[in-house]
Amino acid sequence: MLTLLHTSPVHVPVFDALRDREHPGLVMRHVVDEELLRRARSGGPGAADSAIAAVLAEAVGEGGATAVLCTCSTIGAAAEANTARLGVPVLRVDRPMAAAAVAAAPERDMVRIAVVATVENTFGPTRDVIREEADAAGRTAVIRTVPAEGAWKHFEDGDRESYLDLVARTVDTITGVDVVVLAQASMADAAARTRTGTAVPVLSSPAPGLRAAAAAVR
Repeated sequence: MLTLLHTSPVHVPVFDALRDREHPGLVMRHVVDEELLRRARSGGPGAADSAIAAVLAEAVGEGGATAVLCTCSTIGAAAEANTARLGVPVLRVDRPMAAAAVAAAPERDMVRIAVVATVENTFGPTRDVIREEADAAGRTAVIRTVPAEGAWKHFEDGDRESYLDLVARTVDTITGVDVVVLAQASMADAAARTRTGTAVPVLSSPAPGLRAAAAAVR
């Protein structure tokens, strides 16, 4: 069974829809703990690590998870670090997206990546996972961070349409890159609202992340 660890309930229907469309029959359980993101944002690096470890241990021990997918980019690295201790794969949703971003512009050794996020704390973890994937692929990643200013307030207010529109408008201001990465799973639907067309790919994490997690369960 796959357990998904979320820091917002808005992700539950997103991943249920992805499961129904791409992985019918995959048994999933959702765990939502909004406090984990609050701790990570307010306390800085490591502030939520022990709480994340406890939630994951419960998901595996009492919940029976054979793999866990953390859908929050901000706490993804801390979650992933528990794999060896728990003895089951703990995946971060944005790693497959990062690998795909690094693979852009294959005709060159260097790839120019813009990372868009609505929460400042997300930039560091996203840069780190992209650099890890670039090192593994023997490529150089030049990373630019682009905040979607004001978008997070719309998310907190439950105004999804304004949130996605503002993210899309932010993406449309970006030039001079090979690929754009939407750092948070909540931003995924903004990709379809951009005007960049096929010239610059706009990548999001839910679909490739769930694909990797489903493979881990099998």
